[in-house]
Amino acid sequence: MTVQLYTSSSNASSRKARAWFRDHEIPFMERNIMAQPLSQDEVKRLLRLTENGTEDIISTRAKIFGKLHIDLDTISTSELIKLIAQHPDLLKRPIMFDDKRLQIGYNEEEIRRFLPRKTRQLEMEKVRARLAI
Repeated sequence: MTVQLYTSSSNASSRKARAWFRDHEIPFMERNIMAQPLSQDEVKRLLRLTENGTEDIISTRAKIFGKLHIDLDTISTSELIKLIAQHPDLLKRPIMFDDKRLQIGYNEEEIRRFLPRKTRQLEMEKVRARLAI
């Protein structure tokens, strides 16, 4: 299964995620969302994968968020989707997902969920063996 990796070139976390997938030989398709913004349908697909909706993917610290004076409590979902498609820098990065998992931002522990189950099981066995010594 191929992981989708949405990045921006100037983002250090995006570079870390890309390196992690390469180091662990996990196939991924990278897309620089600044150079190739998401369509409204792609934004909707991302939102369906989130647990908390827009809170999970919107960067309230982004300069554009302040410039646009977005009030997440009053803006409609359809308006926000349009804004994200127009201003991809509203999104937190990197965004990594496959058919079952979604991760926003780089986190050394959480990214391991993309490892194949068998690999995770082998690593747990090694940890248990070390603890038993």
